[in-house]
Amino acid sequence: MAISVDSVYQKVLALANKEQRGYITPQEFNLLAGKAQNDIFETYFHEIANAKLTRGDSGEYSDQSQVLKEKIAPFEKHRVVMSELNNVNELTLPVSSIVHKLGAVFYNNGTFDTIVEFVDKKDFAYMDRSGKTSPTASRPVYNRVSSSVIKLYPKSLTTAYTASNVTCNFIAKPLSPKWTYVVVNDKALYNASNAGAQDFQLHASEESTLTNKILELAGIIVNKPGLSEVVLRNEAVKEENRK
Repeated sequence: MAISVDSVYQKVLALANKEQRGYITPQEFNLLAGKAQNDIFETYFHEIANAKLTRGDSGEYSDQSQVLKEKIAPFEKHRVVMSELNNVNELTLPVSSIVHKLGAVFYNNGTFDTIVEFVDKKDFAYMDRSGKTSPTASRPVYNRVSSSVIKLYPKSLTTAYTASNVTCNFIAKPLSPKWTYVVVNDKALYNASNAGAQDFQLHASEESTLTNKILELAGIIVNKPGLSEVVLRNEAVKEENRK
């Protein structure tokens, strides 16, 4: 369930105004909202790694690792075809601008899928020196040419690589939130029908965290330092309510 970008903006404005810290313009809000969403999204992966190191809660709704997986699940994409074939064995990731983390890569030889193993360039140099360890049709490998391009080996196969027979799993980046508006009587009013309008894509439980994060960023970037105090108080209340 998406979080209304208008709901968050109105809360940010209300809290900033309550503290008499000035007006945060739509342009400022959209800039800060995108960064806040990305910062929160990125923390999920660190928190999952930490959760694996600690003993999980056996409660049905309180296992931290499971909660984090639920938050990431809407961004998981499976068996997506590549964008294009650049060379006989170089392919561009699917809509590479939205690929946040690349997962498994698959090659289909016309009969079945084979997992293509990732090998970094240094290891591949050693692997390719020996006929016993060099990649084969039944054990292909790939390395990264760039953030958006991968190269598969063996370079040539009976069933050639194509943009459609090489697929991958990945975690997509959340779309940038955008509060769109129309000006009525010199006042900006939310316009949800604008084609560019975009709600936050994070889990509904993150609305309060988003609001506080945007206020925190506003205190740093928009030169309204007093807003940081608002954030600290809000976070203290949240922590107290958890007890």
